[in-house]
Amino acid sequence: MVCGPLRAEILVTGIVQGVGFRPFIYRIAAENQLKGTVRNRGDAGVEIVVEGSEENVKRFIDDLERKKPPLARIYELSVNYAEDKGEFSRFIILKSSEKSDLSGSIIPPDISICDNCLRELRDLKDRRYGYFFITCTDCGPRYTIIEKLPYDRPNTVMNRFPMCEDCSREYTDPLNRRFHAQTVACPRCGPRVFLTSKDGQILDHQDPIREAGRLLEEGYIVAVKGNGGFHVATSTMKPEPIIRLRKAKHRAQKPFAVMARDLEAVKSFAEVGKEEAALLTSYIKPIVLLKKSENFYLSDLISPGLHNVGVMLPYTGLHYMLFDSINEPALVMTSANPPSEPIIVENQEAVRRLRPVVDFFLMHDRDIAQRCDDSVLRVNRGTPTLIRRSRGYAPAPIHLGSEVKRCALGLGAEENVASCVLSGKRAFISQYIGDVENLETLNYLKSATDHLLKLTNLKVEVIACDLHPKFSTTKFAYELAEKLGCPVVQVQHHHAHIAALMAEHNLTHMIGICCDGFGYGSDGSAWGGEILYCDRDGFRRLAHLQEQPMVGGDAATRYPLRMVAGILHGLVDVEEWLYSNVRCFPRGEMELGVVLRQLESGHAPKTTSCGRVLDAVSALLGLCYERTYEGEPAVKLESAAIKGRDILCLTPKISGGVLDTSYLLKEVFIRRDEHSPADLAYSAESYLARGLAELAVKECDRLGVQAVGFSGGVAYNEHISRVIRNIVEGEGFNFFTHIQIPPGDGGISFGQSVVASWLN
Repeated sequence: MVCGPLRAEILVTGIVQGVGFRPFIYRIAAENQLKGTVRNRGDAGVEIVVEGSEENVKRFIDDLERKKPPLARIYELSVNYAEDKGEFSRFIILKSSEKSDLSGSIIPPDISICDNCLRELRDLKDRRYGYFFITCTDCGPRYTIIEKLPYDRPNTVMNRFPMCEDCSREYTDPLNRRFHAQTVACPRCGPRVFLTSKDGQILDHQDPIREAGRLLEEGYIVAVKGNGGFHVATSTMKPEPIIRLRKAKHRAQKPFAVMARDLEAVKSFAEVGKEEAALLTSYIKPIVLLKKSENFYLSDLISPGLHNVGVMLPYTGLHYMLFDSINEPALVMTSANPPSEPIIVENQEAVRRLRPVVDFFLMHDRDIAQRCDDSVLRVNRGTPTLIRRSRGYAPAPIHLGSEVKRCALGLGAEENVASCVLSGKRAFISQYIGDVENLETLNYLKSATDHLLKLTNLKVEVIACDLHPKFSTTKFAYELAEKLGCPVVQVQHHHAHIAALMAEHNLTHMIGICCDGFGYGSDGSAWGGEILYCDRDGFRRLAHLQEQPMVGGDAATRYPLRMVAGILHGLVDVEEWLYSNVRCFPRGEMELGVVLRQLESGHAPKTTSCGRVLDAVSALLGLCYERTYEGEPAVKLESAAIKGRDILCLTPKISGGVLDTSYLLKEVFIRRDEHSPADLAYSAESYLARGLAELAVKECDRLGVQAVGFSGGVAYNEHISRVIRNIVEGEGFNFFTHIQIPPGDGGISFGQSVVASWLN
């Protein structure tokens, strides 16, 4: 070690751009009487050079790690010591470098408005009073405004807004909260907000945001431009605009998220536990699924047939101001995108596509560089479970317990898609993309993936995708692999789910229970209720639910009475009951006749899907006859079961590693007039949970495995998950569920990249 005056050349990787890191470095350098420089790099890292006494340099490095800004994350810190060259006269922040030979750093997600900015927004004497785009170093958009690295104002959409003298003074003042805050702006120089008619004509109003709030309270529908895209908003108290919105958006039953004015308002209509309150008020401000309270007084049309409602709190100045002049406790605040299409981000596109839906537009003139939907979570047994990982989370990485062999890119399946690039001990997952069933969403996946690779500066060595040969993501994987010159690994759907769970908990092997709606099996059939043994060399299918006919293939996923007909055909006299419900078949008696003839022929495709069994029970109990959004029959079954008890107490019928689900449907059918739908729903879920747990425990005993995991869309069901956990842990085994990624298909790309990175 060199003694006396010392020079330290430091490289920092992690989330260190866009979090006030350079101003922080400036301050601790001054506190330690050091001279030198700091600058951003083109690979999202930060480069620091300091000179001074050895004691001060060492204390500076200690402060760097110990006192870093709350939102900063340091992944690696390399220090090269040398003799003090006397090169500097003071400490300065240099212009950013385009240098980009490091990899794995990332810019932070968007951050909700901080308390200091909110205080200024309300202060009549502050020059930013009532300014919708108020931000500082500690808050505001990050990921949604960046166009390229390094994270400096010229490389963001803020480059269209030159700073005024006052903002420039704050930006260059080391003692100011907005020192080097790239989003610094004010009413004089920053983005502007305006209210327009449904045709896009600007309406002259001095206070467009609060006027929009008043219009919402009166029952109008307003499209609201946020940081990551457009929302469509309306009153939560009046049924008429919600009915009109559902009709215009072709969303007959799918629940709408609401934005409440504050936490107290949320507590007036929903049950809020400690964990839910922490999520709602966090800097992420996600949508949290909450149980409706007994005195739920918002319109039942917000989440029809469900026991819960998705709620978020305001996360921008604009959102807070919408509530200033109204008494509404909450507003409907749902994504403005048409079904299966990306969220809308451009003003002209919004007017063109939303004109038939809305009465007014509340827009601003700041572009959105990266679309980003709201994140969604629910709390199960005190643990947050991600349903949609997007705003506030993406693109921050997930940290792994062990290092992977090679850099892998996963592209997801077909629904709820997000891409993931995995390298070293970190997995970077894109924002939520959606269902890539059309060209617009597929192009969104392609652009978001390209952006993620540029931000992380990672070189992909293998691309992973689903085993299904006809998925759009499979075709995209082979196209991209040819372009990048790397191999493709196709990963079985449920293997990816369990591999994701293993990687999340740093396990080398596991008995995995994987239940969802559909996954292309390695035998070419439709899987969805599986017991797998997985290790880092692959997987084996050990057991599964009984195969059931899916009459009409995909039509059976939309109209679950087809599943009822298939499961019960030949077991009970179900035809009379089906004809009594013939109105629930789109083409009536003619369609039902076709269904019955196909069953007689025995040519219907088969599935082991747990989701399809839950759908069938839901239809059999009269809860849902048509799936109008993903998982609708099953979530309505769960909502009914919340109020029930296990009245049937059925012992799982298992033979040859197969759980009999025909027995379940037969018992529910026979007893349907004896018990309430709630009790029968609870009983059905209990049977499936006990049967799955019994299969898993048996395989643990046989193979000497201690870990059992539960993944797939059915893992969101709190009752089923709880019953499985109690049985598994009661038998002395360890039970694992997802914490950092969604159990559903939003986590598939992570699992795919994990499998691909494990292969030799």
